[in-house]
Amino acid sequence: MSEVLETPKSRYDAIRDVDELIRAIDAQNCTPGWTAREQPLMWRNPLSKFVPVHWRYAEIRPALLAAGRVIGTDLAERRNFVLRNPIEGNDFATTRTLVGAYQSILPGETARSHRHSSHALRVIIESRGSYSVVNGKRHPMETGDIVLTPGNHWHGHGHDGDAQAFWFDCLDLPLVHLLEPMKAEDHPEHWEQNVERVGHSPMRIEWADIERRLAAAGAGGIDDSFFGKTVDCTSTLMPTITIKVHQWAACWQGGAYRRNANAIYVVLRGSGTSAVGEERFDWAFGDVFVAPLGVRVAHSAREDAVLVALTDEGLMKFCGYDGLEACE
Repeated sequence: MSEVLETPKSRYDAIRDVDELIRAIDAQNCTPGWTAREQPLMWRNPLSKFVPVHWRYAEIRPALLAAGRVIGTDLAERRNFVLRNPIEGNDFATTRTLVGAYQSILPGETARSHRHSSHALRVIIESRGSYSVVNGKRHPMETGDIVLTPGNHWHGHGHDGDAQAFWFDCLDLPLVHLLEPMKAEDHPEHWEQNVERVGHSPMRIEWADIERRLAAAGAGGIDDSFFGKTVDCTSTLMPTITIKVHQWAACWQGGAYRRNANAIYVVLRGSGTSAVGEERFDWAFGDVFVAPLGVRVAHSAREDAVLVALTDEGLMKFCGYDGLEACE
């Protein structure tokens, strides 16, 4: 026989009014599910609060040069400019799940090793002679490379070249803030000792290899009509950031689409235009632009172009939320 729970007499017995009930239940840190809210619990179509934004490298690069003159690594060990999406209440995030930043290092400088929960990567925009150290292995960071620093891996970097180096950082830091497993620490010796120098590393996706893979990539699949020739460089060590490289020939025009994924695009070669929501971005080498989840997007190239797309596509697929559809 099932046990029947007897409800004792309580202060709720005398309540005969809905508003009175709501006030009473609020004292128990409860809220009625049937009431209207300023922020609805559900809505009809996917749409991000984050907005399309375009950052021009031609405008940011001089600021990075100035930063190299006015602030040293003693005060700003990571000399970078964070790309903040200009929505109310946002302090640093570029999209809901990802943050991007332009970073620079001068010849002869080093940035000491640290580690953190968040996954991170660098898309190298301009560099000859800089390097990264990841878990005791030192490898080059040259123009066009994509350098990985998975969560909880020690990493630092330096520069043996003759000219200031520039790259784009991407981390899943907003996602880590949301889920709250953050942990960060500096290396106890400031710099990893007994570092092994290597030319090739699983933490370095080399530009020469990207070029070979793009040359071998064939057409096929509905995604090609939206994204053109594509190679997937995503690492299983950092599954929250999908890394894809797109190659678009001069005069290529992609179909319009909507997707349940937030995207940051980094332009490594060429120029073109992307319509993102109500915005139109005329992009060129080194630029970065954002296509938030749910907005209409259509890309086109004026000249031969290569773009790196950094997205939360894999995360959305894992959660069962991913979706891609053509639109007018």
